Amino acid sequence: MKKTMIAAALLACGSGSAFAQSAVTIYGTVDAAYVRESGGAAGTSNKITSGAAAASRIGFRGTEDLGGGMSALFTLETGFRLDTGEVDSSGTIFNRQAFVGLKTRAGTLTVGRQYTPWHQALTQVGDPFSTGYAGGAKNLFPDFGSNVRASNTVMYAAPATAGFTADIAYSAGEQGGDSSAGEQAGASVGYASGPLNVRLAYNHKNSDVAAAPGVTPVNRSVGRNLLLAANYDFKVVKAYFAYSKDEGFNSAPLGNNSNPFGGVPPTASTDGNEMLLGLSAPVGAGTLLASVMRKDDKTSFNQDARSWGVGYLHPLSKRTNLYAVYGSIDNENGAGYTVANNSESGTGDRAFNLGVRHNF
Repeated sequence: MKKTMIAAALLACGSGSAFAQSAVTIYGTVDAAYVRESGGAAGTSNKITSGAAAASRIGFRGTEDLGGGMSALFTLETGFRLDTGEVDSSGTIFNRQAFVGLKTRAGTLTVGRQYTPWHQALTQVGDPFSTGYAGGAKNLFPDFGSNVRASNTVMYAAPATAGFTADIAYSAGEQGGDSSAGEQAGASVGYASGPLNVRLAYNHKNSDVAAAPGVTPVNRSVGRNLLLAANYDFKVVKAYFAYSKDEGFNSAPLGNNSNPFGGVPPTASTDGNEMLLGLSAPVGAGTLLASVMRKDDKTSFNQDARSWGVGYLHPLSKRTNLYAVYGSIDNENGAGYTVANNSESGTGDRAFNLGVRHNF
């Protein structure tokens, strides 16, 4: 059960009115797993890891009623490694999410470090594994780096109307002398009604480096990602679909850039697409998950890949699950795709996860 505190308890000087209208919620995920990875040049790896299903984290979420249908809100969320107790990104505090905003009847405006609309569409709509576990979309889809989260972001989300949703985001590059260098933008539009949930998302990323004293300017092609994600609940089974088209520099970053299989060095595609077909189905007390994916690299390297994954989630309560998941990748022409999980990019073309996840 989420732990809720009155915000005025944190603000000792707050008034009685603030005490009644403001609240802060502490939430998080604690996830640990045994992970076995094989097929890479470094050989088989057996380890205890954190966040195979969903990254271990602790967060603070707050709201304040400002009256007239307006409220203030914030989220501060940090990740940590359960296996070692360390933060999962050195030199950061709230590396996962850190934003503040206002919500009105006209929509919600937030400012700070946030998830991209492209990532949200893949996680919430297109992937039965929600981009976690050994079977998740991260195995072939470019769900890494700033495709997942972007700093310096202003995002507007329209209120849901008759099943339709929409959002738009802009991330400033913050490089002097060139307003477009380093900037990123994204948007999505979706429709959810009854058993159908579909969303179209776009991501636009400029990786240029602006000229500055001691800095050589760099001009690169703009990275673009277009994603169509959908699922349909047939009751006995829920079907999933995702298709992403990627073009330009850094549009499809590899999770593991260190030549994990030896031989021909893998090269991040600058022209390609990915497709996923998946399902989730109730089996016994738990849920069966499965997906198949393929990567079509249209560059001259032709580094295609295919992947499949299957898993079973067994609930011990509403907040605690056991899981067992297996994923496999078939790389072609020196492609370097690795079986990932939610928190790690992976080291080989096969992996098994056995773990427990608790949400609070």
